[in-house]
Parts: sequence; structure tokens; C-alpha cells
Amino acid sequence: MSDARVPHRLFRPVFPSPASLVTSVKPDGSPNAITLGETFNLSIREPVIVGIAIAPERYSHELIREQGDFVVNLPPASLIAKVMACGSMSGRDHDKFTEVGLTPLPAEHVRPPLIAECPVNLECRLLDVQTIGDHDLFQGELLQHHVSPELLSDDGSFDPSKLSTICMAGGHFFDLGEHLRKW
Repeated sequence: MSDARVPHRLFRPVFPSPASLVTSVKPDGSPNAITLGETFNLSIREPVIVGIAIAPERYSHELIREQGDFVVNLPPASLIAKVMACGSMSGRDHDKFTEVGLTPLPAEHVRPPLIAECPVNLECRLLDVQTIGDHDLFQGELLQHHVSPELLSDDGSFDPSKLSTICMAGGHFFDLGEHLRKW
């Protein structure tokens, strides 16, 4: 690798970040989902705060801001076609769950559903919204964390080696790479 660096304007310059399907609820009570490439931890202990960034013109922005809750669903790589389909249409005009073939599951603490096909689901209550450049930062307190039993080891602990998460890097989607070491 060369020691020289070339100035370059990167699209989404901090990467990778996990792609997610974030669910909300429409005024008629039906579920909605948005594909996001900006999903991250803001606080990892007490309280656990999850951050998502949504452009103000997106339908989900309006729904989450008005209703005050959301679910972050982390899709496996096998769902890439459905993730792309959800990102290519607006919930204002489409029933994404029906058209894309997603299965809603009831959440325990919030109105938006979990997505059954996603092995990790994070129920969040909206704490704050801040405008940061061209997106708004939605800060959600984690109320409940759901993990599919397929991601657990024999002793019941979470086994990240069984996870197949879609990551966003430079405007492209990638599968999570190999395990390097424990923290």
C-alpha cells in the first residue's frame, strides 16, 4: 500500500455502518418501514440510546416524529432484495410490508412492529430530534432488545459469529466480515 494519500470526497465517509429497516406506524395503524444506512449507538450503557438519521422529506420522518416511537430491525444479508425494495418506494403510496413480503410481529413496548425476518429488533421511544446538516438525528431510548434464538450459543449468550448483517460503505451494501478478535 502506498504512503501517498489522494484528496477524495467520499460518499458516506464514515463506514461501515449497519443498514436497518426502521418501522413506524401510519395514521391508520398499518406498519411502515424505511431502509436506513445511518444506524448507530449513541449511549451503550444506562440508558442505551440508539441513533438513526432520516432526511426530513421522508415519510418515516413525519411518522416517527409525530408518534414518538420506532423499531430498528437489523436485516440479514439474505434480505438485501427486500431492503432495496423498501428503500425504493414511499410508504405514503405503498404498503411495503405486503408488497415486499415482510412479516410484522407485535412489539412489547411500542406501536411499530418488529420485522420477523430480521434477527435483531430494537424497540425505541423517541427522546429527541436534532437537525444535523441534511438529515435529522432521531435519538431513541432502547426499551426492549429482541434477538432470534438462532443467534444464541448453547449457553444462551449472543454469538455474533452467527450474525449476517448488511453494512453500508460508500453507498454500497456489504455483508459483515469475518471475526478478528474479541474486544
